[in-house]
Amino acid sequence: MHYTERPRETALLFGTFVIAVCGLVYELLESTISSYLLGDSVYHFSLVIGLFMSSMGIGAWLSRFVEESLEKAFVILQLSISVIGGFSALLLFYAFAYIQNYQGFLYLTTVALGSMLGMEIPLIIRILRSSFSLKSNISNVFTLDYIGALFAALLFPMVLLPQLGLMQTGFLLGILNLLVGFMAWYLFRELLGKIYIVIIPLIGTALLTGLFHSQDLTSFIESKLYRSPIIYSEQTPYQKLVATSSKGRIQFYINGAIQFDTLDEYRYHESLVHPVMGSVRAHENILIIGGGDGMSLREVLKYPDVSRITLVDLDPAMTKLFRDNPAFSAINGQSFHDKRVKVVNEDAWKFLENASELYDVIIIDLPDPDNLSLGRLYSQTFYTLVAAHLSRMGAMVTQSTSPLYSRRAFWCIEKTIESTGLKTIPYHTYVPSFGEWGFVLASGYDIPLRAPGEIKGLRYLSRDMLDTMLLFPADMEKLDVEINRLSDHRLIYYYEADWNKWYD
Repeated sequence: MHYTERPRETALLFGTFVIAVCGLVYELLESTISSYLLGDSVYHFSLVIGLFMSSMGIGAWLSRFVEESLEKAFVILQLSISVIGGFSALLLFYAFAYIQNYQGFLYLTTVALGSMLGMEIPLIIRILRSSFSLKSNISNVFTLDYIGALFAALLFPMVLLPQLGLMQTGFLLGILNLLVGFMAWYLFRELLGKIYIVIIPLIGTALLTGLFHSQDLTSFIESKLYRSPIIYSEQTPYQKLVATSSKGRIQFYINGAIQFDTLDEYRYHESLVHPVMGSVRAHENILIIGGGDGMSLREVLKYPDVSRITLVDLDPAMTKLFRDNPAFSAINGQSFHDKRVKVVNEDAWKFLENASELYDVIIIDLPDPDNLSLGRLYSQTFYTLVAAHLSRMGAMVTQSTSPLYSRRAFWCIEKTIESTGLKTIPYHTYVPSFGEWGFVLASGYDIPLRAPGEIKGLRYLSRDMLDTMLLFPADMEKLDVEINRLSDHRLIYYYEADWNKWYD
């Protein structure tokens, strides 16, 4: 008889699919939380997934010691996973914010979930052994397990993370595990008794409470992570956006790292934009890569001879926030509403590969290179693309992290740009929110660093100050470093190692 004619077997195989989905999402959830809280996404994804898979192997080995009451063991496992997995995101955030022992709780949660999930597949195979031949049994279970993993790999980044966020996703997955446990209890209720009629609703109530109050829980914990009250928080498909405010002062964070403070952002944006704008003669066609907050755009729009500006930022939620929200659009002077501005929400690399225009000025205003996705936009290959889109007398500039806190990373960016054939001018300034901060201006010819002419509204930059920006003291002067290539991502190593010396 084919298994589709056996309701009990069909239900258990469907449960296998759901279990596989939940298992992989738990791995991705813990990895994403670790990357968000601690940075270094490659390290934490590798660590969590490796530890999770090893723990699953331990769980599979431990399953051999379950010799009787297989159905009871399976139900208890599902209920245990629903509790630990459902509350895992809340536990990890709380451990980071309040207990100051995040790593310990991460390892404990990963090992516990991995071990229990590793026991499930052997138990299901043994429960179904009287219904199928060994060949069909293993084939059915592992096929659904692998298909579930694929489904989860697509579901997490495309639906769960952007629509629900981290904590709500955890509670939802816990509810799914609980439903599998309830289904298994119902199928074997004659063997297991009625105690689960009490246990399952209690767990379900706790998980549903967490699910419906996850936003409040997230806000409560995040309030501990930031110094000022949170006025905006959104998990997009690409990043976590948070804004805080105190006494009219707004601070904006991406994945926990500060991007600007309205108290001093003008120092950064004037230093980024105006030296390159003042050093070229033509301003007709401008490209801004990143800068979704619109503040680099605000500075560029101070030049009356600008005809066209294209701003390329990957995240539409970012540009929409700073275009449509009055509190945030006021910071950039409603720059997105200028008719000369065209916004493209696309990966900068793909945009440059497909673009045919040449630009008089290219301004790169990206977050620091703390992961592979960003690190490739500081690579030799990417800067070669940038150089190919400069007009004959055009110039580019990029923010280049701190030459003090991440000295090797700063000079790695400068050397990488220089390796494309462009002539570079490194410079730096002091921004209180960031400390000493660096920039690299580059062009195809020897370009003098000049201050802009009569530009109204500047609060910081001056002709005299430009000369001091070119001076690097002994603890920031040039080092012999390697070029950042896609093959080795040397920049990320420099960046993380140098920052850890100061803040680890």
